[in-house]
Amino acid sequence: MKYKITAFVFLLLMTASARAQQSAKNNLPRIAIAGIAIESSTFSPAHTDEAAFHAQYGQDLLKVYPFLSNDSPMLQRAVWIPTLGGHALPGGAVTRKAYESLVNKTLDSLKKHLPYDGLFFDIHGAMSVTGLDDPEGDFIVRIRKVVGTKTIISTSMDLHGNVSWRLAANTDLITCYRMAPHEDAMQTKERAVENLLQRIESGKGKPKYKAYVSIPILLPGEKTSTRIEPGKSIYAAVAPASVQPGVVDAAIWIGYAWADEPRNHAVVMVTGDDEATVKKEATQLAKRFWDLRNDFVFVAPTGTLEEALTKALASKVHPYFISDSGDNPTAGGAGDVTWTITEILKNLAFSKADGPSLIYASIPGPELVKKAIAAGIGNAVDGYAGAAVDARFAPPVHLAGTVTSIEYGDKDAEVEVVVKVGSVYVIVTQKRKPYHKEIDFTRLGLQPRKADIVVVKIGYLEPELFAMRADWLLALTPGGVDQNLERLPFKRIQRPMFPFDKNMKTPDLSAKLVPVSGK
Repeated sequence: MKYKITAFVFLLLMTASARAQQSAKNNLPRIAIAGIAIESSTFSPAHTDEAAFHAQYGQDLLKVYPFLSNDSPMLQRAVWIPTLGGHALPGGAVTRKAYESLVNKTLDSLKKHLPYDGLFFDIHGAMSVTGLDDPEGDFIVRIRKVVGTKTIISTSMDLHGNVSWRLAANTDLITCYRMAPHEDAMQTKERAVENLLQRIESGKGKPKYKAYVSIPILLPGEKTSTRIEPGKSIYAAVAPASVQPGVVDAAIWIGYAWADEPRNHAVVMVTGDDEATVKKEATQLAKRFWDLRNDFVFVAPTGTLEEALTKALASKVHPYFISDSGDNPTAGGAGDVTWTITEILKNLAFSKADGPSLIYASIPGPELVKKAIAAGIGNAVDGYAGAAVDARFAPPVHLAGTVTSIEYGDKDAEVEVVVKVGSVYVIVTQKRKPYHKEIDFTRLGLQPRKADIVVVKIGYLEPELFAMRADWLLALTPGGVDQNLERLPFKRIQRPMFPFDKNMKTPDLSAKLVPVSGK
């Protein structure tokens, strides 16, 4: 009998505990997570399909954010409803079919789990969609129609994104990276979520004021890196502005330089509850940016490819890195422009196997990959790669050499092979892939630190490559993300715009207040 009473009491205690936990959970804010991200060039003939976003749903999406891990205190502060999130490699414009599919899946998921106190909108801000201007603005408007105007939306973005008035009007909190390269990407997303939680938990709700300044400047990221001036000091002023009394957050967007839309230009936004401070900080940040516009320079010495190769071959320090910048796949290039590798293979310095070692990363060539697999490591292969998408500057490159490596399973490339032609190690991929880390090379049996020259389809060097280089030159090569913006056929950006209109009058840089969402 004693045992039965004890068991009964234990059962009651457990039931009460479960009810208490459920009650506590019911009192927590309900926060949804959604967003699709890509940087896409309208000057590239490539198109991006739905599969490129590697969409994640539910708990799989939650795992993307370390600050929401199982042992994270932040996880315990809300009931999280992750819907759909996807991040594609930069590339060409997203097909309308892919965009509509991803957006509708997100909206369907949001409808199933209503209502929400908040929503974390995780985007890049430089997505181009065939036949649609300002897709992020369109997306957030459609989200608003589902979640309503009471839901507080906090948006996290890349500083190379674009903030249209429509996007600004429909979000309540907004922030972006403060570093380029983006070493603070996850920190920024966490800040966006923390801002959201604090506004809900404090009962303050939506900030009363959103100050917006449009700055008529359009520059590539390779001129606005926070590693060097003036980008370094311009962005150093953002954090102090964001902690002023009455301010929730402050942000500067460089904008995306390789899409031809009216929204593509720099923007400053400051959000908060003190109207005068919010407007003052936004205006000051914008004025600083404008006043220093003529000081922006490339993050590395630049030159033609011929000049870059000449300097690299003469250099006494190695590895000498060369950025094949015009077809940078992480800026929106097609990734398969063959002009640079074709010119390298024409250079007699690399014609013999014992010549200066050069690693080239990379060129897509699925048919050549198949041939290399069939031939096997150590055997000869002969075929063509590249220019399947962007053949405007050179035809497919002929590669006749020896297979030195075959690797399977990369998320982006899927299959990678290395073909040695003369003294050049050409990385050929089944699908395009950026090469940003040392392991990207070493897993293929390549030793970039010991190479004489490393040529990478990239703009500014990512941190590991930057730390590895003995010297570096940014080659102004052709492609869909040409660094020489004035060579590109812009027709729809707002004019006047610096640097296209170098002698333009000083614009109105006073902050304008964006209406609170729903009003």
